Amino acid sequence: MNLSGGQLLLAGWLGLSSLAAFVLFGFDKWQAGRKEGRIPESMLWWVCAAGGWPGGLLGMGIFRHKSAKAAFLFKFGAAFGVWLVLLWTAWRLGGFR
Repeated sequence: MNLSGGQLLLAGWLGLSSLAAFVLFGFDKWQAGRKEGRIPESMLWWVCAAGGWPGGLLGMGIFRHKSAKAAFLFKFGAAFGVWLVLLWTAWRLGGFR
């Protein structure tokens, strides 16, 4: 499978931002258990919106963090939806061939 430069860049971006989101979700959950400084919810959301939604989704499932907070889930779902539309559009326009 040969990937173009743009495809590699996108995959790298999604991978790194997903790793960052996953680590942030885990660290925030750990900090919550210790009753110490927390990561702002806005930072968690922005990392997910910037492309870290796969890692954020995994972090929510594994750490059971932010998975019951309706306002956060709504924002996460909106970011996920935007990425789905962007990826679908790129695929339809031939960006993934």
